[in-house]
Amino acid sequence: MIAKLRGLLDGFGTDFAVIDVGGVGYLVFASTRTLAQLGAIGDEVVLHTEMLVAEDSIRLIGFSTAAERDWFRLLVSVQGVGARVALAILSALNADELHNAIAAGDSRMITRAQGVGPKLAQRIVLELKDKMGGVALGPGAAGGTAPIPAGSHAQDAVSALLNLGFRPAEAAAAVGKAETELGPEASLDQLVRTSLKMAAR
Repeated sequence: MIAKLRGLLDGFGTDFAVIDVGGVGYLVFASTRTLAQLGAIGDEVVLHTEMLVAEDSIRLIGFSTAAERDWFRLLVSVQGVGARVALAILSALNADELHNAIAAGDSRMITRAQGVGPKLAQRIVLELKDKMGGVALGPGAAGGTAPIPAGSHAQDAVSALLNLGFRPAEAAAAVGKAETELGPEASLDQLVRTSLKMAAR
């Protein structure tokens, strides 16, 4: 399982990039938002990745942040949403916009993504609102505030709890409580450990 790539940007296309890691070129599919943030050919880049294994292929999907990867996982859990559609949605909407659309039940906003019609957008809103428990992948969302910044220790702690099998709402709530107790300067290790204690209460 490949979870992250760090290497040099060797090339890119409309929906993919090639990352040179120690002389090996990894073909990584990504949203247009992620591709736009990679920089110039030859620059060092870091991508969170998700490996998709099918009968006839193995594909790597790349994300500029752990938050985008977590949204991808949620999106492809919806019936009728494959990797291509999920990336189209993440190209059209950033994490905050997607959360707000789902929380508000605004399926029309999701139809901005290429290949997403009204029926599929409605299904995405209904299924993900239930899975999220009305809470974004960030501890501040439950109180109606903005989700935590992508790439922060809090966001990484939420991602760590998701990888351990916690539901998004549970992970966000636990990390939110831990961050309140420890303060904004808490390390990732402190946040994860305290979040696990909070979730066990």
